[in-house]
Amino acid sequence: MSVSFRILPQHGIVYIRYEGFALFDDTIRAVGAYTQHPESSPGQKHLVDLSRITGIEQDFVKLMQIQALKADAFIGGGAQTMIVYYAPTPLAFEVSKVILRSWDGIDAVVPLVQQSETGTLSLLGVGLPSFAALLEGTD
Repeated sequence: MSVSFRILPQHGIVYIRYEGFALFDDTIRAVGAYTQHPESSPGQKHLVDLSRITGIEQDFVKLMQIQALKADAFIGGGAQTMIVYYAPTPLAFEVSKVILRSWDGIDAVVPLVQQSETGTLSLLGVGLPSFAALLEGTD
């Protein structure tokens, strides 16, 4: 699967990592697993690590369907969800720009892009130096 996630309750963050070629069906499965996870909750901050992405499926209609599915999952209780995309490579940055445009008009989601780990963690309010430190001791 091209996408995986870990909920880090001690930080109030969901860490999502894409690796290889991103398939929309993998994203749909991951969103479904996240919504069923006992530690998922509205308003959790999301860190989407695009550093290992090598490509993305080209289907804008399906992307919009996925974003609507994610928005439904995030909106619960009127909460707003911050999603920070870590996009350190030119390809990851291009992918993040497409994803950001797909959130236009959805007020429940605040999407941001950063190109450094420290900038990403700072936006999320985490005082750690790296993703490795953030993930230390998790599965």
